[in-house]
Amino acid sequence: MQGLHWLFVTLTAEGERGFMFFRNPSAEMLLCEAELDVNLIEKASILLKPRRSAHIAAMEMAKTSGCILSYDPNARLLPWPSAEAARGGIISIWDEADMIKISEEELTLLIEGCDASDDNVVLEKLFHSNLKLLLVTEGSNGCKYYTQEFKGHVGG
Repeated sequence: MQGLHWLFVTLTAEGERGFMFFRNPSAEMLLCEAELDVNLIEKASILLKPRRSAHIAAMEMAKTSGCILSYDPNARLLPWPSAEAARGGIISIWDEADMIKISEEELTLLIEGCDASDDNVVLEKLFHSNLKLLLVTEGSNGCKYYTQEFKGHVGG
């Protein structure tokens, strides 16, 4: 993507978030693998929100040194050319994460028309062998969580 892009987050009176996107070449667009500080990454214990090729290299370094990789795609369709492109971008690094947090909207996008309320569908479509924890936020209703051995609900 080229041009000016930034993200502004607003809250409604009901506590729902609203998003406005603007972007002007940012780190995720400009950071190169050669600029990564391997020593700093090796000292980390968790790496948040990996994106783009430099971030993929950073993820590999972090994983090799024992870090826990957390992924919150925070997907909004506005910056993407299509829902399929958004889905592909999110899934492209999905299997690298140890912990993933998604919203109900992201769940619906990722399972492509399957029943989002069916825990077995969610596990079949989204859980992978490296994943330790999958959280699906449900706004004021709390969240669902999935592990290899257990699924449950918190809040609401």
